[in-house]
Amino acid sequence: MRRIGIDVGGTNTDAVLIEDGKVSGAVKAPTSEDVTTGILDALKALAATGVLKGKRIDGVMIGTTHFINAVVQRRHLTKVGALRLGMPASASLPPFCDWPEDLAEIVRGGVWMVEGGHEFDGRPFMPLDEAAIAAAAREMKARGLKSVAISAIFSPLDPSHEKRAAEIVATELPGASITCSSDLGRIGLLERENAGLLNAGLADLARDTIAAFEKSIRDSGIEAPLYITQNDGTVVEAAQARRLPVYSFASGATNSMRGGAYLSGLQDAMVIDVGGTTTDVGQLRHGFPREANSVVKVGGVRTLFRMPDLMSIGLGGGSHVSLDPLKVGPLSVGYRLLREGIAFGGRQLTTTDVAIAAGRLSLGDKAKVAHLDAATCTRVFGEAQRMVEETVDRMKTEAGDVKLIAVGGGAFLVPDKLEGVSEVVRVKHGDCANAVGAAIAQVSGECDQIFRDMARVDAIARANELAADRAVSAGADRNTLSTIETEDMPLAYLPGNALRVRVRVVGDVAAA
Repeated sequence: MRRIGIDVGGTNTDAVLIEDGKVSGAVKAPTSEDVTTGILDALKALAATGVLKGKRIDGVMIGTTHFINAVVQRRHLTKVGALRLGMPASASLPPFCDWPEDLAEIVRGGVWMVEGGHEFDGRPFMPLDEAAIAAAAREMKARGLKSVAISAIFSPLDPSHEKRAAEIVATELPGASITCSSDLGRIGLLERENAGLLNAGLADLARDTIAAFEKSIRDSGIEAPLYITQNDGTVVEAAQARRLPVYSFASGATNSMRGGAYLSGLQDAMVIDVGGTTTDVGQLRHGFPREANSVVKVGGVRTLFRMPDLMSIGLGGGSHVSLDPLKVGPLSVGYRLLREGIAFGGRQLTTTDVAIAAGRLSLGDKAKVAHLDAATCTRVFGEAQRMVEETVDRMKTEAGDVKLIAVGGGAFLVPDKLEGVSEVVRVKHGDCANAVGAAIAQVSGECDQIFRDMARVDAIARANELAADRAVSAGADRNTLSTIETEDMPLAYLPGNALRVRVRVVGDVAAA
C-alpha cells in the first residue's frame, strides 16, 4: 500500500506518504484562502523530499473542513426545496422549524409536505401521493430551485417512498441535486431531515470543492484515485463525497485520532489534537473514535448521523493571548500566524510566541519575544493546562487515570503531567497525525434499524449483514471486513418484541 494523506486545517495543510505501513515523508504548508493552493504547495513540498520519485501511488486521501466551515460561517450555501413525506402526521413541526433563523433564511427555498412514509415496522403509513410530489417539483422548478431534500417517516426502515419521490422530482426537475434522508441519518425524523437539508444546502460547494481537489491532484502530476475522509475515520470515493458532503463534517479531528492510534499502537485511549485554532478531545475504542449516540448540533442545527463524540475548545498554536487579565483564545490568527505573530514580525501575541520565549519552540525571531519573562510564560501555560485538564475530564467515561495521546502542531501546549492522566503519549510525526489518519483510512458500513419478531442474536446477525453489504457497496473489500461497534436496545413500548440494533463494520479499500 502506498498512499498520500492530506489534511486541510485552519492553519496548515499537512501531507504524508504512507508506504508499506510506515511514514516515508511528512510535510506542512500554510493553508491558503482558496485551499487548493495550499494542497498543491503541500504536494510540491512532499515531492521535493524525493519520496514520490518513480513510485505508483495507490490513492490520495483528503480530509477537509470546507463543508462544516460553510455551515458555521453561513457561506457558499444553496437554496433547498424541502419535501417531506408524512402527511397527515408531523405537520405541526415542519422542515426548518428548529433551525437558527439566520441559517434557515439562507437555505430555505420552500417547504412541501405530502402523504407518504412508513410505520416503525416498515408497514406503509399512507400511500405515496405521487401527483402531489410532481406538483411540488413543478413549483420548485418555477422558483428556480436546483437542490432538493426528501425525507419520509421511518425511511431508514423502508426507503422506497423517498426513492420513488426522488425519481419523480428528477423527471420534473432535470439536473437537480437530490438528497434522500435515508442515505444519511438515523431513525428520528427531524434530526435526519435536518442532516438531509444541510447536505442539500452544500450541493454546489461540494461539486466545486471536489472538482478543485481533483484538479489539484492532476496538476501535481499524480495519477491516483481521490478519496475523501469521513466523520467516522473512513473514506469514500470522491463521487460519493460529492453526493453526501455532510459525512465529512468532522473528518479533521477524526483523522487526528486515527493517526494517533496508528502512530502510537494504542487502540483504546484518549486523544487530544491541538491545532492552530482549536483543540479537540475524544476517545478511541478499538482504534476508532467513539461515536456520538445522541443529537449533535452543527451550526446550531440538531442532527443525528455518523459523528465522533468530541469536545472542542478554542485553544491552539495561534490562539490570541491577553496578559492583563490573563486570557488564552478562543480567537486565533489561524493561517496568518507567520504574518501576525510577534515572533514573526506581527503585533498579535499568540501561544506560539509564548512557547518561543519559553524555549519550547525554535521558530521565528526569539529576540522579538524577549520581553516575555519566565513568570509570564508559566502563567500562560498554566491557563492552557487548566483548559486541557477540564476538557479531558469532561470526556472521560471512567473514574481512573487514562492514557492521553497528544498530537497536532500545537501539542506543545499539553504538559507531560496532567491531573487524571496516567501518561501523556507523544509520537513521531504526531504533528501530522491528521494526514496519517487520512492515509490509513478504511471504508465503513452502518445499520441502525428496528427489528421485530426476531431473537436478539438473529437481529444482530441481520444488522451485521446489512452493514457489511453497505460497506462493500461503498468500496470495501468484503474479505477484510470486521465489526467495530454493536449496540442493541429493547423497545418495550413497541409491540412484537421490537429491538433497535446499530452495527458498524469497516474494511480495507477494495483493489481497483
